[in-house]
Amino acid sequence: MKIITNVVSDRGSKYAVSGGPVASADEARDFIKALCKNKKFAKATHNTWAVLLPDAPLKNDDGESGAGMVILRMLEREELHGHIIVVTRWYGGKHLGGDRFRHVQDCVRIYIEAL
Repeated sequence: MKIITNVVSDRGSKYAVSGGPVASADEARDFIKALCKNKKFAKATHNTWAVLLPDAPLKNDDGESGAGMVILRMLEREELHGHIIVVTRWYGGKHLGGDRFRHVQDCVRIYIEAL
């Protein structure tokens, strides 16, 4: 599991990104459970994720409507299969509007570049 913290900070919201190899939906759920064993991530407002698996792509917005699809599209563009990417947001009290999608993209891009 690779975790990159303090990726983006905007109007009080803070972002981190993490990921790792997974081969099935069960492994993806196990990855999220393992990540949330860390209290910091368990207390996050959103742990949005996506993964391209052989049988079907999976995504979860975790309340951050549309963010899972942003991650999924970036995975498809990079042709990165069998690797889950989770973008974590700690809400800072101010709505970010469309900027939140840019921040998700920035997190995913930084994670992919670090591979």
